[in-house]
Amino acid sequence: MLTFFICLAILIVGYFLYGKYTEMVFGPTSDPTPAMTMQDGVDYIPLSTPKVFLIQLLNIAGLGPIFGAIAGALWGPSAFLWIALGTIFAGGVHDYLSGMISERHNGASISELSGIYLGPIMKFIMRIFAIVLLVLVGTVFMKGPADLLAKLTPEALNANFWLIVVLIYYFLATLLPIDQIIGKIYPVFGVVLIIMALGIGGEILFHAFSGTMTIPEFSFINPHPKGLPRWPLLFITIACGAISGFHATQSPLMARCIKTEADGRKVFYGAMVGEGIIALIWAAAGMTFYNGTAGLAQALSNGGPAAVVYDISFSLLKHAGGFLAILGVIACPITSGDTAFRSARLTIADWFKVDQKPWKSRLLISIPLLGVGGLLTRINFDIIWRYFAWSNQTLAMIALWVAAMYLFLNKKNYFIAVVPATFMSAVSMTYILIAPEGFRLPQTIAYPAGIIFAVACLLTFVIVIINKKKKGLVVPPTPVTSV
Repeated sequence: MLTFFICLAILIVGYFLYGKYTEMVFGPTSDPTPAMTMQDGVDYIPLSTPKVFLIQLLNIAGLGPIFGAIAGALWGPSAFLWIALGTIFAGGVHDYLSGMISERHNGASISELSGIYLGPIMKFIMRIFAIVLLVLVGTVFMKGPADLLAKLTPEALNANFWLIVVLIYYFLATLLPIDQIIGKIYPVFGVVLIIMALGIGGEILFHAFSGTMTIPEFSFINPHPKGLPRWPLLFITIACGAISGFHATQSPLMARCIKTEADGRKVFYGAMVGEGIIALIWAAAGMTFYNGTAGLAQALSNGGPAAVVYDISFSLLKHAGGFLAILGVIACPITSGDTAFRSARLTIADWFKVDQKPWKSRLLISIPLLGVGGLLTRINFDIIWRYFAWSNQTLAMIALWVAAMYLFLNKKNYFIAVVPATFMSAVSMTYILIAPEGFRLPQTIAYPAGIIFAVACLLTFVIVIINKKKKGLVVPPTPVTSV
């Protein structure tokens, strides 16, 4: 239990200390934001700070901090440490900087920012990469909620029925102005999500203090039932609860809605910390409710993460509370899936300079995107999730290098981005080399190769900034105007 409370304290204190330091490094100004200067009634709409925070939290808190945290709990309390340290020193920095740099460039998408700070080749790669990731996210977050809704409703309303319902909702949320659906229902979902997390967390702690359950403590012994290595699998499995590249695709949505730059830390860094707390609670619930990692592994084998969430929620909170908790779990992926498709629409619009104010322009992009997403739901969920997990962390790596270059060009402390960028470079490369869906290389090759790749990325960054200094090119790029 001590490990759990230490990590919870790291998350809370880290927001006020390291979050404030990150904000100080970036240096928010009182200049008008794009929400105030570029209002279009569709995507650029000023919203209140509490509303923007709840929308950002629900945008980023999909199945990752719940399903991913439960799967990551198979490595025991190591998951607590990664969630806490990853959130404060990597995820919070990633989300804040990607959101605020986008805001400084009038809400530009991460692919456009990559082109500005890492060059035209990276821009092209990131445009393709971001769209593929967003469609994968939308697909994953269609199927998960549909399966859970099928468990709560009569047998006639099966998973296929709910899949169609979710797809229709995604279409509307992708197409309509952000304040018409997302701005109205997200605050309600946000309250449900917070109640769910507090309810599950409170019950776990109650049982732990009463002695009926035990929250395990950290040990250097790997408790994974199959003996799978922590490195790099833990850091890929728990993505959205610690650091996630998907967030870099979501932050531009709220960069177009914040009223002042001073709101940035509350919205971007704060939402990441909120998601970290949710992940911490579900990781604790997974390993505690089933009395260790062996019991959790058996439960996951029998029914998957959706069944685990269902069992924990109804067992701990009974019928009314369990139903509310499940609604919170359903709200998380749905409210990330819809904005994934919305972000994909905006990324394509930025790419081809398509004005998104006319509804026909939005329709032209939305229909093919959702059609592809619907077709991908026919593929095995586990396969889609594994590719999503790797591409997600690779995008986080790239977004951090973008942030590092931005900070360098603006003569700020770029080490706050360089250190996590180097770490995530090692994670991403090692995973794809060792993973079953990757090159399946042995650890003796994958581990050194991952480290070499990370060092190469760091050296490349150092060489680039040295050359820029020599040539006198240390000048911030001119802000771009998004469509």
